[in-house]
Amino acid sequence: MSEEKHTLVGFILRRIGVSVLILVAASFVMFNLVALSTDPLEDLRTSILPNKEQLIQARIQIGNLDVPPPLRWFIWIGGAAKCLVPFAGQCSLGQTFQGAQVTDLLPTAMLSTVQMVTAALILAILFGIATGILSAIRENSGFDITFTVISLFLYSLPSFLAATMLKSFVAIGYNNFLASPEVPIWLSIVIGLVLALIIQAVVGGEMRRRLITTASAFVVSAGLLIYMSATDWFAQPAIGPVGIIVLSLGIAAAVAAILAGIYNRRGLITAGIVAVIGIASYFAVQPLLDVSTIGTIAILAIAALVVGALVGFLVGGDDRGQNIRIGILVAFFIGFLIIIDRLMQSFPGYMFDMNGRPIATVGSSTPGYDPGNMWRSALDTFFHLLLPTVSLLTISFAGYTRYARAGMIEVLGQDYVRTARAKGMPERVVVVRHAFRNVLIPITTLVATDLGALLGGAIITEYIFGIPGMGALFQNSLGRGDVYPVMGYFLVIAFMAILFNFLADLSYAALDPRVRVR
Repeated sequence: MSEEKHTLVGFILRRIGVSVLILVAASFVMFNLVALSTDPLEDLRTSILPNKEQLIQARIQIGNLDVPPPLRWFIWIGGAAKCLVPFAGQCSLGQTFQGAQVTDLLPTAMLSTVQMVTAALILAILFGIATGILSAIRENSGFDITFTVISLFLYSLPSFLAATMLKSFVAIGYNNFLASPEVPIWLSIVIGLVLALIIQAVVGGEMRRRLITTASAFVVSAGLLIYMSATDWFAQPAIGPVGIIVLSLGIAAAVAAILAGIYNRRGLITAGIVAVIGIASYFAVQPLLDVSTIGTIAILAIAALVVGALVGFLVGGDDRGQNIRIGILVAFFIGFLIIIDRLMQSFPGYMFDMNGRPIATVGSSTPGYDPGNMWRSALDTFFHLLLPTVSLLTISFAGYTRYARAGMIEVLGQDYVRTARAKGMPERVVVVRHAFRNVLIPITTLVATDLGALLGGAIITEYIFGIPGMGALFQNSLGRGDVYPVMGYFLVIAFMAILFNFLADLSYAALDPRVRVR
C-alpha cells in the first residue's frame, strides 16, 4: 500500500513538473507571437492629438515597449512567478495601456466566463450522456434517428449563428410572448403530441405499452399547458406546495428505481424518508429563504446532503453505500427544487423591474440595477447568461451524445454484459452498474479536450452578447497589441486545460481498475 502511495505521489510530482515546463514554454511562444505580430503604438501614431508624443512615451513606459519582446517576457515571467508565493501580495501580471493592473481585471472577467462555461459543460455532459445512452439502448429506433439528426445539426451549427438565432427567436420572441402569455389550445395539443411521441420513444416496449404511454403523456402535457395558460402561470410562475409534494415523491421513486430497482424495499424506504423530510423542510424554511444569503443557502445545502446520507446509512442494511447515494441524490434534487420554487416566486417582481422583458441579450448584468434581495439578483444573472450558456451548450452537446451512444453500443456487445444478462440481471443493473462505468472512460478524455473548445467559443459568444468576460478581454487586448492582458487570459486558459487533463488521467484509475499509475 505504501509503495502504491509512493508511486502516486511520484506520478503527481512528475506531472506537475512537466506541466510547469509546458506552461513556461508556451507562455514564451505566446508572448513573442503577440508582441511581434502587433503594433501597440499604431493608434497613437495616426492620432492628431496635440500631446501625441507624451502619450506614446507613457505607453512605452507602461508596457516596457523599449525592451525587446524576448527580454520583456523575462520581466513578465518574473512578476508572474511571484503569484506562486501565497499571501506575499507581490503578484504582478503587468498593466494594461490604461494603467490598470491585469490581476485586478482577471477576477471580474473570469466570473462571467466561468459561470457560462461551467454551466454549459455540466449541462452538455448530463443531457449529452443521457441522450446518447438512450439512443444506444433504442438503437435504430425513431428516437435514435431523431436525436442523431438533431445532434449532427447542432454540431455543424456555428456558434455565432446559434447565438444570433437565440437572440432573435428566443429572447425577443419570448419577451414579446410575455406581453400576452397565452398558449392557444391548438398549439397546446400540438406540443403535447410531440412530447408524447418523444416520451413513448424513450420508454419503448411493446405496442400496447407505447400507446398507453403516448396517451398518458399527451393528456398530462397538453392539459398542463392549457392549465398554465389559463392561470397566467408564465407571468407568475411557481411550483407551489402541491407541485413540491408531487415532484418530491416522483424524484424519490425515480432515483430509487434507477439506482436500486423498484422492488428494493430499503432503497424505496430511504428515498421516501428523505422525500418526506424534504417536503416538511419546504414549509419550514420559507421564512428563512426570504432573508437568506449565499452563505445561508450553502449551509442549508450541506445540511440536506448530510441528512440524506445519514438516512441512507441508518436504513441501508447490507448495502449502505447504495442507500447513502440514494439519500444524497434525493436530498440534492429536492433541495434544488425548493431553490427553483423560491426563484419563481421572485420572477413577477423582477419582470416588473425589467419592464416586462426579462430575457436579456446584452451584458452579464443590468447596469445600475439594485434588486434589494439575493433572489432577484440571481434572476438578473441567470437571464443575462441564459442565452450565452445555451449557445455554448450547442457546441458540446453533440459530441457527448455521439461518444456516449457509440461507447454504450460497443459496451453492450461485450462478453461480460452478455454474461450479466444470461444470469438474469435486470436491464437496469446491466446498464447502470456494468455498462455505464465503462462508457465514462472515453468521455473523461472528451471533457478535458472539450473545455478548450468551450473557452474558444466563449470569445465569439461574449462578443455577440456584449459580455465583459475573458473572451472580451482577450479580443480587445489583442486588437490593441496590449500583450499583458492577453497573457493573463492565456495563463488562466492554459492552467485550466492542464488541470483538467491531469484530472482526466487520475480519473482513469478510478473508472477502470486495470489502469494503474505505473
